[in-house]
Parts: sequence; structure tokens; C-alpha cells
Amino acid sequence: MENGETMIEKVIHIEGPYNFDSVLDRLNMDPLNVVNIDERWVKIPVHIQNEPLVVKVQAIGETENPSFIVFCKSHIDIAVEKVSDYLQWNISLSDIHKHFEKTDLREMFEDFRGTPLILDFGLYTCLIRCLIHQQLNMSFAMTLTRRFAESYGEQIDGVLFFPKPKVIANLDVEDLRALQFSTRKAEYVIDISRKINSGELDLESLREMSDEDITAQLVKMRGIGNWTVGCFLLFGLGRQNLFPLADIGIQNALKIMYGLDEKPSFAQMECYNKGWSPYLSYASLYLWRSIEKKTKKNKGLEN
Repeated sequence: MENGETMIEKVIHIEGPYNFDSVLDRLNMDPLNVVNIDERWVKIPVHIQNEPLVVKVQAIGETENPSFIVFCKSHIDIAVEKVSDYLQWNISLSDIHKHFEKTDLREMFEDFRGTPLILDFGLYTCLIRCLIHQQLNMSFAMTLTRRFAESYGEQIDGVLFFPKPKVIANLDVEDLRALQFSTRKAEYVIDISRKINSGELDLESLREMSDEDITAQLVKMRGIGNWTVGCFLLFGLGRQNLFPLADIGIQNALKIMYGLDEKPSFAQMECYNKGWSPYLSYASLYLWRSIEKKTKKNKGLEN
């Protein structure tokens, strides 16, 4: 029972390794997510048949033998399918780890063994989040995203649901300016939402397209550049072979890893990553994790 209502539950077993504690650690960095580290669960907002539904996923297994209980009030099988996609339960991390055993990243992949690439909870959520985060520091980007979700989304059982395109399509620029959006960023978010709401842009249809075709279609739209498309491909669609050369976190991770005096050039980065394909996205993720771990450790020392 949860909030006085009967919950349906289903036990799921997946192939290991899969480190759900690492997943929760990453999800906990975002204030929009509802996570309980100690009890090992996350509540995920999903839409099923256009209705919002909170799905709770709780780990009951360990990294090498991962198991979960999925709880929700209805549509349990569809809910499992959706969270399986978001949490990438269908991806064999064993194959990916074997690939990196023969590379310079082998120690890093051992340190973060079983860490999956987690998707944003919805394609529209991902694309708009990427637009909001453009050219902002992470702290303010998360604050702005939360304001946006709180102002125009809805909250159910303590879980924030991202606004729907039709809601944002009906806003004026000044509505978002009141949240501290820049004029241009407000225009971009509203314009994209209008295109999605009208059907001019069908995000679901992008799932079947190549990275190149998706990029060609999206960069035609105001406010969307290569950085935004790369983030969308990675965290919206879960494409496995992306390596954002301009990402500062990855540059810093490589600088530390190879003992460089300064951040590597794009040419150096492309030289380093030659053996990492076709799983460049996982190389990116584990390099990010190494920086996040170092940052957390430094903060712990400061405290």
C-alpha cells in the first residue's frame, strides 16, 4: 500500500553487471528526481495512455545479480516497459565491459563496473532540458529547469511531471522571462513546443532514424545546435557511440587520466578514443563518473 491506494508490483530480473546504486547516485544529482539512496529506490514519472503515473523502482539485488520490484497503481506491464527503456535494462553491460578490458579505460570501467547510461524520462523532457541547459552552469541550469517544471508541470505523489508541449505552446515569452529565462531561450523553448504540439516535429519518429538524419532535421530549428542534438541523442535516445569532444568534463577527465599539463585538443581526444568505438557513449559516461567522483571526494575533504 502507498498513500492509501493499492499498488501493483512486479519483480524484474536482468542480466548483470548493473549497478543501481551508481544509477541512484547520478539521479540524485538532479533536484527534479525523487530518490532514496538508503532504501535504493527512485520514483519515475511516466505517461500511459496520456495519463500521468508514478512508477517506483526499488533494487532488491546486487550488481552481479540485479533484481528490482516495480510498483505502480495500474498498467504494470506498460510501466515496466517504459522504465526498462529509461533505465536501459535491455543493454548488455557485460559485452561493453569486455570491450573496454582491452583499452586504456579498463581500470575506470572496473571502478564503475555495471554503471548504465540512464535516459531522461521522456523525449520532450530531454530536448527541452537540453535547450534550457545550453550555455549555463550546471547549478543554475538545474534551478531554471526546476522552476519551469514546477510552474507548468504537475506534481503527483511528490513527483514532478515535466510540462506537456501543449501547455508551453500556449505561453508568451514574458511568462518564461519571469522565471529568469533569457528572451532567446524562452523563444526557443516555446517555438519547439509549438512545433511538437502541432505535429510538425514528431519526436517519436526520430527513434528509427540515423544519428546523421536526426542531426540534419533538428539543427534546422531555431536554438538547436550540434551540442543540443548530441545531448538529445545520448540522453534521449540512448545512442551508444557518441563522444562530445567539446565537453569540459570529458576534457578534464582525460587531462587527469593521461597526466596532461592542459586540456587535450580535439585531435588528441580522437586519438585516445580510437579503440573505444562502438561504445563511445559509455566511455563518455565513465569519464564523467570519474570527474563526479573526484568532485564529490574533494567536497568531502572540504567539509
